[in-house]
Amino acid sequence: MSSRKKDEPRRLVADNRRARFDYEITDTLEAGIELVGTEVKSLREGKATISESYAGEKGGELWLYNAYIPEYLQANRFNHETRRPRKLLVHRREIAKLAAATQREGMTLVPLKLYFNDRGRAKLELAVARGKKLHDKRETEKKRDWGREKARLLRDRG
Repeated sequence: MSSRKKDEPRRLVADNRRARFDYEITDTLEAGIELVGTEVKSLREGKATISESYAGEKGGELWLYNAYIPEYLQANRFNHETRRPRKLLVHRREIAKLAAATQREGMTLVPLKLYFNDRGRAKLELAVARGKKLHDKRETEKKRDWGREKARLLRDRG
């Protein structure tokens, strides 16, 4: 679904590396985030965390919950709340499609990456995902270990 070319620059702020292990990703999309000035400045310092966050539909809009953007030290009393819900900027058709996907059994919206695009706008890569069971996680780990072992064997041989 993403229309980004591989050679476009983007500055990664936060990465949810655990999401690909805990969830089976079915679809991804890029969404904008509605931020206040101190949040943008804090993001540019690169100290945000999205590992425990999730997205949900409320009142016909998409919201990001539990994302941690630390306070900007130079802002004094004009600072933002660190874990406030943040509105995601997505087209209505996509919101309806995502809401329908989350109504199905076991589907959830998980943020994968938070970054600045080439125009300097803060973007969030969202994934429609299904939680993996313990045996699925073990299978993923076995495949990854076998891939490493295979690469090691091929490298040693030739």
